[in-house]
Amino acid sequence: MIGKYLAAAAALMMAAAPAMAGDTSTPTAKPAKDPNQVVCEKQEVLGSRVATKKVCKTRAEWAEQRRLEKQEIDRAQVNRGSCDGCQ
Repeated sequence: MIGKYLAAAAALMMAAAPAMAGDTSTPTAKPAKDPNQVVCEKQEVLGSRVATKKVCKTRAEWAEQRRLEKQEIDRAQVNRGSCDGCQ
């Protein structure tokens, strides 16, 4: 279960890395990106510092994955102090 949270956190951090690079130009209206466009990412294989795998999904699928991972992390943070089986 903890591995699932770590994998989700790692994926979120990898997704946030390009956003952290920053764009110093003035903000302009960007054209809407096609949600059906396929985007590929290299992801590190858990348990290895060298191995990577190429994962390809549509922009909509990537957005849905990020939304679900964020939802899972938020749920884990809210439930961190609770104990379901405590008496």
